[in-house]
Amino acid sequence: MNAEKFSRRSFLKAFGVASALLAHPAASPASQKRNRPNILFCIADDWSWPHASIAGAKVIKTPTFDRVASEGVLFENAFVSAPSCTPSRGAILTGQWHWRLEQGCNLWSTLPAKFGVYPDMLEKAGYHVGFTRKGWGPGYDEPGGRTRNPAGPRFKDFAGFLEKRPETAPFCFWFGSHDPHRSYQWRSGLDSGMNLDDAEVPAHLPDSEQVRTDICDYYWEVQRFDSEVGRLLKLLEEKDELDNTLVVITGDNGLPFPRCKSNLYDRGTNVPLAVRWPAKVRPGRVAKDFISLSDLAPTFLEAAGLKPTAEMTGKSFLDILTSGKSGQVDGDRDKVFTAMERHTIRRAGGVGYPMRAIRTHDYLYIRNFKPDRWPAGDPEGYGDIDGSPTKTYMMQNRNQPKVKKLFELAFAKRPAEELYDLREDPHQLNNVADQAEYLDVKMKLAATLTEKLKATKDPRVLGNGDIFDKYPYYGGGYKPKADQKS
Repeated sequence: MNAEKFSRRSFLKAFGVASALLAHPAASPASQKRNRPNILFCIADDWSWPHASIAGAKVIKTPTFDRVASEGVLFENAFVSAPSCTPSRGAILTGQWHWRLEQGCNLWSTLPAKFGVYPDMLEKAGYHVGFTRKGWGPGYDEPGGRTRNPAGPRFKDFAGFLEKRPETAPFCFWFGSHDPHRSYQWRSGLDSGMNLDDAEVPAHLPDSEQVRTDICDYYWEVQRFDSEVGRLLKLLEEKDELDNTLVVITGDNGLPFPRCKSNLYDRGTNVPLAVRWPAKVRPGRVAKDFISLSDLAPTFLEAAGLKPTAEMTGKSFLDILTSGKSGQVDGDRDKVFTAMERHTIRRAGGVGYPMRAIRTHDYLYIRNFKPDRWPAGDPEGYGDIDGSPTKTYMMQNRNQPKVKKLFELAFAKRPAEELYDLREDPHQLNNVADQAEYLDVKMKLAATLTEKLKATKDPRVLGNGDIFDKYPYYGGGYKPKADQKS
C-alpha cells in the first residue's frame, strides 16, 4: 500500500510538471530538462532470475530491486542474448543479436566501431552519458577502432557524473557492478546472518554444505549490488530527479555455477528485470512477455524521442511499459532466442562451443553445432565453468551416486539437439529430443530457430560459422597500445 501511495504521488508530481511545461513554454532550463527522461541503467555481473526477494527467493533481501519492480514493471521472462559478459553487453549496447557483431560475439574480444551503440546516439541527441566500473567488456576498445568504452566515458562514481552534467541536459548513466561475479569471500553469506538450511539449491546442483555455503556467498553479493543501487536512487531523490528517470535493473548473464553461466539453460540466460518510470509507467505490474536484453537499446532511444536504427534487431518494449497491463501484453512476444560462441579458450585450438536456442513458455530447444566438443571446456580443467567451491565439490565427488548424474549434465558432452518440456521439467534436466511424441514440436521449434538465424544473417547457419573460432582472444597476455582495457 505504501508503494502504491508513493507511486501515485510520484505520477501526479510528474503529471504536474508536464502540465506546467505545456502552460509555460518558456520554462526554466531545469524544467526543460524534464522533457526527456533521464536513463539509469544498473547491471549486475552474473545474476540469475529468480534471485530477488520479490521473485520469491527466501534468503535474498533485495529491497531496491523490489521497490523498482513494485513501483514499475517486473518482467519474469527477460533473457540475455548470450550467457557471457562481453557478448551480452554488446547486444545490450547495440540493440542487435550478438551473432551479428563479428568479434563482439566472443568473450574477451573487441566491438568493432561500425556497430553503433545507444550511448553514442543519445549523446549526439544532447544527453550527458557515462558509466562507472564495468561497462562493455571484458575486452579492448582499440582493436575495434574505438577510443572509449562503448558504454561511454568512464566516471569514478555516479555523483561525479552528475556534477559534470550540463544544466539543461538529461542523462544516461550505466552503473556496472562487479557483483555477484566471482571470486567470493568464503562464508560471507553465513557471516552476514544467512541460514545454511534456507539456501535454495537448484535442482541441477548437488545438495551439500559446501554448495550451500557457496550459494549463500553468491546471495550476499547480490544483496551488496542491490544496496549500491539503492544509494543511487537516494541521490536522485535528493536532487528531485528520480520520478523522471527511467530506471532499469538487470543482470548480464546467469549465476557463476555449473550448468548456469555460459550455458543456454534458464539459469544461464534468464535474468531479473525491473523497470520504473512514474511519469509514464503504471506501477504494480508483472509482465510475462519475452524480453531480450537486446531490446533495451531501442527502448531507451524511443523513450528519448528517437527512432531505433535500421540495423537494430531488438524491438522496443516501451509499448508494454506504458500499456498499464499485466500478464502477456504483446501476443507476438511468445518466444526468445539465445546463443553462445566462444567463452574461454579452454579447448584444444582455442575454439568455442557454438549453441543456439529458442525458448517459449512451454519448451526450450537447443542446437549444439559442435557436439564433439566439450561444452564445459576440455576435461583438463573444464575452463568454461568458473572456478568455485561448488565446481570443486562436483569434480571431487563425480562418481558418488548423488552427484554422478548432475556432474554429467554440467560437464559431459551433449547431443546435437536438446529439447526440454518445461511443463513437466521446469529445471531442464531431461532431454526429450529423441522421444517420438515430441518430434513435431522439435521440428517446429528447430525450423523457427533456423528461420530467425537466417533472417538475422547468423554466420553459423550461413556456412561461415567457424569464423567465430578464428577471432583474436584478448585475454591473458594481450597488451594494448594504450590503456584501452574495458
